[in-house]
Amino acid sequence: MLPKYIIKARKLMHILSQIASITGIFWSFKKGLKIIMVRGTPTVVPFESFNPTEDAEALRNAMKGLGTDEDAIIDILGRRTNRQRQQIADEYKSCYGKDLIKKLKKEVRGDFEDALVALMTPSKNYMATEVHEAIKGLGTDEDALIEILAGCSNEEMEEIAEAYQELYDTSLEDAVAGDTSGDFKSLLVALVQGSRKEGHFVDEDTAKADAATLYEAGEGQWGTDESEFIKIMCRSSYPHLNEVQKQYKKLTGNSLKKAVEKEFSGHMQKALCAILACSKNEQKYYAERLYKSMEGFGTREKPLIRIIVSRSEIDLGDVKQEFMKKYEKSLEEAVANDTGRDFKKLLLALL
Repeated sequence: MLPKYIIKARKLMHILSQIASITGIFWSFKKGLKIIMVRGTPTVVPFESFNPTEDAEALRNAMKGLGTDEDAIIDILGRRTNRQRQQIADEYKSCYGKDLIKKLKKEVRGDFEDALVALMTPSKNYMATEVHEAIKGLGTDEDALIEILAGCSNEEMEEIAEAYQELYDTSLEDAVAGDTSGDFKSLLVALVQGSRKEGHFVDEDTAKADAATLYEAGEGQWGTDESEFIKIMCRSSYPHLNEVQKQYKKLTGNSLKKAVEKEFSGHMQKALCAILACSKNEQKYYAERLYKSMEGFGTREKPLIRIIVSRSEIDLGDVKQEFMKKYEKSLEEAVANDTGRDFKKLLLALL
């Protein structure tokens, strides 16, 4: 029989997980117990009666002998938080002397394998790996860099930078700077500093001044002062930047987004528009990114996996709502129609 203090602790965790699912509050033990307000409604919250030893045994049973019980794997890994999955991996190695990720990779293939590996990788390591994948080798996946870096909080950026240094023995800044150029490079370097102001306070006069500065740096002169756009876009809080957009419209009669589209081109334009979109409605931005990953012929599985996995513990519930509003069909329906078999089942479990 379990000691009373463990039973009480589990009851407390159960209560907190229920609060998390209702209010969007979660807790972190990284720097001691603290309550943190998250940015939205997650679809994956701490599993109520979590037992990592039982889960590790169930996964072993699902993969031993001939054949694999994919449904059992999905039922466990698709309904646990990343922190809980790491505990399962630790228990699996402790009990059976094997690496769980390596075992999964032997049992499954394709997109299902990629999604499971994404789930089983510690969150900050996964995002750092995604950045590395976007810049390694010939060519650069600028769209992936924009999607990952434009919507990061300061804490998330700090964690990705820390993981990148540990995994690749080079700084995130040096890696990004070494694979990009020009104003786009300057913008990304500014973003990876993780120095965006945070909080909900907005000063209307300051927003008016910033709107005027951006006008003078762009539409109000011959040529463009890119540095002013980078400074304001990368350091302003999202609520402040949203107010700047409102004040810009009042000042010029034109939207700041249209001004950016007029003054910039290519990946610089995409990045600035992504930042503006996140400041207005971050969840809508990711809903649009998910739609584009499934739009037209074929599916771009990498961003589909990345967004669903990374946002599932942040705000995927709100992303689903925004998807429904804009495209008049559920995200679940879109995913079900565009994916198949066990890969589809896993994504639907996360949704």
